[in-house]
Amino acid sequence: MSLSRAPRRRSTGGRRALLLTAVTVAGVVTLTACDAADGGGKPSGSAGGNYVTGKAGVSTAAKGERTEAPKLDGQTLDGEVLDTTTLKGKIVVLNVWGSWCPPCRAEAPAFAKVSKEFADAGKDVAFVGINTRDNSTQSAKAFETDYGITYPSLYDPAGKLMLRFPKGTLNPQAIPSTIVLDKEGRIASRALVPISEETLRSMIDPLLAEQ
Repeated sequence: MSLSRAPRRRSTGGRRALLLTAVTVAGVVTLTACDAADGGGKPSGSAGGNYVTGKAGVSTAAKGERTEAPKLDGQTLDGEVLDTTTLKGKIVVLNVWGSWCPPCRAEAPAFAKVSKEFADAGKDVAFVGINTRDNSTQSAKAFETDYGITYPSLYDPAGKLMLRFPKGTLNPQAIPSTIVLDKEGRIASRALVPISEETLRSMIDPLLAEQ
């Protein structure tokens, strides 16, 4: 009897070890989907945040419920100094991106086109990129050239600028993320998915109409 039981115990342990390995591998695959700033990609403000998420994946805050955006400053990919607080009085579109990120490449043409349209129309809209997780500026600059991105991007390889946003607000939590600030420098909307021209305009146009 003892000889017949030993193989069964080893077999059960082997199955458990195999199952644990499979679960671990599945978890790693899930977390490497593009990148999430806090490891899960779930909005930290979803429990109690004063905002509404629409069908397009865009979360918006009512005018009286918006949070002041943090100061985002540093060097751009071109070595210039940029401080987003100097842009108050304009609607500011912040796009967190990386040249290594496929969804960022998917949405880049929309950002290039819409930013140019607003600039040509003389609208009070400023676009600012936040380039992250690129080990050098060379690949990031090549990305901008390939997709016709003409607005500046802060170079933030370690992702420190993303951490300046208060938790529980419309903070960036994935790459790509798009945050739109109203003319008072407050966070008005956020998207944690790659967005189209139509969606991007829908995040900007209501703020242009605000009095």
